[in-house]
This record gives sequence, C-alpha cells and structure tokens, in this order.
Amino acid sequence: MKVFWNPFIKSLQLPKRDAVFALNRVGMDIVVVYMFIFLAIASIPGLVEQITSNQVATELQIHPFFYLIFFFIFYYLIIVLIVFASLSIIAYIGTFIAKATGRKLQFGLMWKMAAFTTTIPLIAFTILSFFLPLTALFLTIAIAFIFFILIKIILIYPVRKKR
Repeated sequence: MKVFWNPFIKSLQLPKRDAVFALNRVGMDIVVVYMFIFLAIASIPGLVEQITSNQVATELQIHPFFYLIFFFIFYYLIIVLIVFASLSIIAYIGTFIAKATGRKLQFGLMWKMAAFTTTIPLIAFTILSFFLPLTALFLTIAIAFIFFILIKIILIYPVRKKR
C-alpha cells in the first residue's frame, strides 16, 4: 500500500521540484493502477446515487449484485476510458508545449505527470459530488487546473542543450 501512498502524497505537493522528480521515478504500472484505484473511489458517489435512486417503490426488485455489475460495465469502465483518453490528449499537448519551450520530455513522462495532476481534482470531485450536482463548470476548472500544473511541471525541467 505504501507504493501508492507515497505517489499520492507527492502528487498533492505538485508542482514542487522534489515532488516532480520523485514522481518521475514511479513506474508506469504503478501510475495506471493508481488511476484505476482513484477512479474507483471517485465513482463511489455515482454508485450511491444509482443505488438510492432505484430504491423507490417499483414492481421490479433488482438484486444489489446486479447493480454492481451494471455500474461497473456502464459507468466505471466508461469513466476509465474517457479519463485515460483525456490524459493521453493532455499529455500529447504537454509534449508539444515541452518541445516549444525547449524541454526534452517524452510522451510517457507527460502522461505520468498528467495522471498525477488529476489527484486534487478527483478528490474535489469525489467530495463535492456527494453534496452538489457538478456541472461543466467544474470540469472546465479541473482541466484548467491540470494544464496550469502541467505547464509549471514542464518549466521545472531544464532546457535542452543545443548541439
């Protein structure tokens, strides 16, 4: 569990230099599992809402196990696909920004850093979605936050030497 706890603590400290370089050393397999776990936690409010909204008096009673299967297939997997595709697009844009600023950063590192920058927005989403209906404004703010932190991370790395 410590293998996920340390990246979590460091991702809360982004864009500090020591946090960036510590997260740089985390393996990609850890990052992917970290995202699966975080997205599962962020999906809990949706599961609670699904279960409680179907508790109204209906003639059709569905076993809670089937709610979990339905939730996993039609909510969690779709969220994972959307988030991973979005992270890839953000990392691709980050690679262009890094190239434009003269930094030598590869797509894999940018994807890893983009994934870790989502920690704070995912925590905020999980907590706020229990109390408020979240709109596109929250998504816009979260994406702006991710890009802001990612640009600060890119600028931490040294400029590539010209040969």
